[in-house]
Amino acid sequence: MTSTELHSESPAIALTIAGSEATGGAGAQADLKTFQELGVFGIVNLTCIVSFDPKDNWNHRFVPVDQQVIADQLEATTAAYGPESGAGSVLDTVKIGMLGSPATISTVETALQGGGFRNIVLDPVLICKGQEPGHALDTDQALKAQILPLATFVTPNHFESESLSGMTISTVDDLVEAAKKIHALSGAAVLAKGGVRLAGDAAVDVFYDGETLEILSEPKVGDVAVSGAGCSLAAAVTAGLAKGATPLEAARTAKAFVTRGIENRVTSGAPFTALWQGGAGA
Repeated sequence: MTSTELHSESPAIALTIAGSEATGGAGAQADLKTFQELGVFGIVNLTCIVSFDPKDNWNHRFVPVDQQVIADQLEATTAAYGPESGAGSVLDTVKIGMLGSPATISTVETALQGGGFRNIVLDPVLICKGQEPGHALDTDQALKAQILPLATFVTPNHFESESLSGMTISTVDDLVEAAKKIHALSGAAVLAKGGVRLAGDAAVDVFYDGETLEILSEPKVGDVAVSGAGCSLAAAVTAGLAKGATPLEAARTAKAFVTRGIENRVTSGAPFTALWQGGAGA
């Protein structure tokens, strides 16, 4: 029996270009677990390694991956699964997570422009506490200028929504307005996350794609942010799009997936809890 006969239907494929987070709650680890839970063959190309420092208030220790190594990963991935590869399932959906430096942003921009991707989901990570403030600002500006215009779907959290929209967001109406501004800026579908940051008993996110506006709401699970929630939400959107869902369908599925993961979150010796991607099946 041939491999083709064994696997007559190849799974959808998704790539995450992201950083490793050593405790496993966020970053590329969260992305791969999300892809697996949602029935997608996941691939990761690492951009950096982040480890929290328990001796320094659990701040980030940030180590970038060499640019040639990043480029080599992207070359191998697109050669194996890109449109010209002859693969059973073609890689046309990618999630962008932590990039971490202007140099990495330029490397990834080149790959995105030549990769033939139909769906580019951007989780616009605008802060890394292990970076110097000036470097972080340069990275933020490069991300907005070089990656945001290529995105087809953007998933900013409360802080990132304020930064991208130039607004202060205190209410759901504010979040709606911010989502519209971010769409106008990027042309992408937007899932702006209020999470636990807005007052009230509901964790509210806003979807807007230029035509459809939908408020996605679930009861809050606690009042403290959970590690990996943002990564997993964007990864769940990515998985949905890879399987052919519409952006709104992908957003709805992702919201439910993350809510169940927060309900079944994992505790550790760190001063934060982590979303469990297997929580939906618990």
